[in-house]
Amino acid sequence: MEPDVASIAGHFHIRGAPVDVAAVARGHINDTYILTARKGEIRTRYVLQRINHAVFKDPPRMMANITRITEHIRQKVSQTDPQLARRQLTVIETNGGSGYHQDIDGNFWRVYNFIEDALTYDTLQSAARAGEAARMFGWFQRMLLDLPGPPLHDTIPDFHNTRRRLEVFQNVLTADAHNRARHARCEIDFLLENTEMSDVLPRLVARGEVPIRIAHNDAKINNVMLDRQTGRGVCVIDLDTVMPGLSLYDFGDLVRTAACGAAEDERDLSKVAVNLSLFEALALGFAAETAGFLTPAEREHLVFAGKLITYEQFVRFLTDYLAGDTYYKVSRDRHNLDRSRTQMKLVQSILEHEETMNAIVAGAFQDSLGDEK
Repeated sequence: MEPDVASIAGHFHIRGAPVDVAAVARGHINDTYILTARKGEIRTRYVLQRINHAVFKDPPRMMANITRITEHIRQKVSQTDPQLARRQLTVIETNGGSGYHQDIDGNFWRVYNFIEDALTYDTLQSAARAGEAARMFGWFQRMLLDLPGPPLHDTIPDFHNTRRRLEVFQNVLTADAHNRARHARCEIDFLLENTEMSDVLPRLVARGEVPIRIAHNDAKINNVMLDRQTGRGVCVIDLDTVMPGLSLYDFGDLVRTAACGAAEDERDLSKVAVNLSLFEALALGFAAETAGFLTPAEREHLVFAGKLITYEQFVRFLTDYLAGDTYYKVSRDRHNLDRSRTQMKLVQSILEHEETMNAIVAGAFQDSLGDEK
């Protein structure tokens, strides 16, 4: 057992004493551990995390968001499905009643319940799983339409401000402090040729055609938990970036992470392409939960959002590669460059299939709106 982590766990209101802790290798940002506590013969598992406060500058505000979100969803679900409500993400309070603990080194820690008998997937080959994951993100947005109180805090300002991401990229490229641009000439050219995408959604928001909503903002496929036995959605996790945003951002990230069966850092680019069957499942799942509240402009730009968010993530990976791998964790040489190449290839594939994808979305929403009548 890691003694530091065990000591941190003692500050939280967990059931019993810590008896085991295991580090989780997954995740780009936070440090995550599976903590097991025992009281008598009963063992209870928890998720213990050290929040990366270099990325999330104000953990107390972020945890205030997450507490509001999780309590609201759990209370709503308990009215219709108490069993599902018990499987929603819950912030475990400290012994002093807070949602986080700050240690003597200034690190912020939190604890969640462990969702038993549920799984996440980094890639999806199954259309059924893809559709259910998309439905869950749509469900998550629908659950938060009536969140009372003031707007949520911005946990990462300008998170999906693609224009701002491009400005940062240009500064990093100009400096080229690590002499890496020479390895990415093709990627740099593609990025610069497609910058006009960054202005489309801001113009729609300014005209009032696309509203600001509560969005997950990091709707990757592995941020949905599916029941181990039934495959049915259980809950949405990784709520650090839940804040005001666009519904389109979430569907865009679903396209980026689930409409292609390849891994995010796949080196064999022949494997990177939109799978139209998976995309149709995403569209049907998302429409099933959102058809009742999305505006026409939102529905019409869902495919564009997939292209934009994939492009934006391409910009972010390429920027981090040129900057010396300062943001994303890497496990091999040129890891972020590999990631950027995968995203670029996926953007190219979306461009190739865009007309067909738009027709699929139109059909999915027509079906869902017809079901509501």
